[in-house]
Amino acid sequence: MNDFTRSIVAAFTLIGEADPELLGIVALSVRVSLTASMIALLIGAPFGALLAITRFRGRQVIIVLTNALLGLPPVVVGLALYLLLSRSGPLGAAGLLFTPTAMVIAQTLLATPIVVALVHRPASLLWAEYGDLARIDGLSTLRSIGLLFALGRTSLLTAFLAAFGRAIAEVGAIIIVGGNIRGFTRTMTTAIALETSKGDLPLALGLGLILLALSIAVSTVAFLLVGRVGEK
Repeated sequence: MNDFTRSIVAAFTLIGEADPELLGIVALSVRVSLTASMIALLIGAPFGALLAITRFRGRQVIIVLTNALLGLPPVVVGLALYLLLSRSGPLGAAGLLFTPTAMVIAQTLLATPIVVALVHRPASLLWAEYGDLARIDGLSTLRSIGLLFALGRTSLLTAFLAAFGRAIAEVGAIIIVGGNIRGFTRTMTTAIALETSKGDLPLALGLGLILLALSIAVSTVAFLLVGRVGEK
């Protein structure tokens, strides 16, 4: 049995035995990414819908900037947050650096542009179709956004899952602001990077397998939910 095979067997053993360290890393990763994704949805979805139903000076510039932020390098976000949250930074007194909260903030900043972009486009198409009816009925801006959300539930689901996918797979920003502290801020991606560099392949492979399984599960759930919504 070669080293690679032994590592694979050891990885499955860690998973099968519910290794406490492995489970702790997975739990933190899911908790941080879900929190960031929900915050991104709460911020980005209304903003994306608002861009679809309103017209104001600079609107097109905001749309272009939002789409440009889709390719925002995570390490740049991490560096900017580090400077803000460090002791000498303007938000240093809050003591958030090297905490899960800082990781949530970093992932939220990366995921929000995705939500805005994925909600804005379908919301614009829906508004082109139903906007006149909404105006005739005298719907307010808030109620119009609610209408778009009701009609575009699949786009909201897609946006949330895309945000979660970006968050759960992120490593550059969270390793800078989280510090990859064992038992406190170590996530699946940062742990995989660290353990691989140390040569501890079983743990890295175990986390990688769980991350892959989680990604497949999320995609499957999304497919099933979108199918049900489409049938309705």
